[in-house]
Amino acid sequence: MNENLVKTPFEKMLFSQKKTLLIASISGFLAVAIGAFGAHALKAHLLLIGKPEVFETASKYHFYHSFLLLLIGILQFNIKTKWLSYASCAIFYGLLFFCSTLYTLALTGVGLLGAIAPVGGIFLLLGWFLLGKAVYDEFYNKNS
Repeated sequence: MNENLVKTPFEKMLFSQKKTLLIASISGFLAVAIGAFGAHALKAHLLLIGKPEVFETASKYHFYHSFLLLLIGILQFNIKTKWLSYASCAIFYGLLFFCSTLYTLALTGVGLLGAIAPVGGIFLLLGWFLLGKAVYDEFYNKNS
């Protein structure tokens, strides 16, 4: 059996360019839907709990990083490196932990949830770092 065809469980988790673009489109859709719902249907509730700025922060980061996933997916068609797959995974998990925690905190007011958000923030930072690594390797670290 050809060893190059066998993927480890970790490699199976990585996002191909097609998967990254699909996740970016779903994330963007959810960012619009959740943001609009928060701005209109949940406005009074968020003001009552006193957390509209937390919801707004989650919504902004959700949008920004949905666009970043789209960019990474497009780059994956032209830059063939595992670092972009790692970056898209990190951004996805960052969105999952950071934004969902902040959305939940804004809706419930449960302060303990704020302790989970930094985990998501670290994933988002890691995603940006890995994107930079991929770009650096592609354009500045060539042996030509």
